[in-house]
Amino acid sequence: MQIYVDADACPVIDIVERIAENHGIPVALLCDTNHIIASDYSEVIVVGAGADAVDFKLISLCGEGDIVVTQDYGVAAMALGKSAYAIHQSGRWYTNDNIDRMLMERHLNKKARRSSHKNHIKGPAKRTAEDDERFEQSFEKLIQQAYTMIDRFS
Repeated sequence: MQIYVDADACPVIDIVERIAENHGIPVALLCDTNHIIASDYSEVIVVGAGADAVDFKLISLCGEGDIVVTQDYGVAAMALGKSAYAIHQSGRWYTNDNIDRMLMERHLNKKARRSSHKNHIKGPAKRTAEDDERFEQSFEKLIQQAYTMIDRFS
């Protein structure tokens, strides 16, 4: 098992690294040349700044049983397609049961913005300590579930 983080502007890198280190799970932080990241624990993989370059590199690296941390529904869908686990920085798990609905909602929202000529939407609310706690608890549960699946098939 390995953890891959879509690290460009990811607010939970420190939490991911701390929990991964406690479990002895290797982490790869993927970022583009516009978001250089340093880490004492994780492998940092810097990818060219092309559109979706980080996303495609992450998907090329992850595999069955790995964990992907991303806020991008498309990346999550591709990770699920490779039998990896995927989690949003909010702590919400992406699953085969919810990813189609999430992708459709994203599509419909984008279509609505285009038709109203509002291309810029208000960004997310400022991250709180409660947000971090929610992610931490959810991430721990996801790791436990991944370990359970590994044990089940070993």
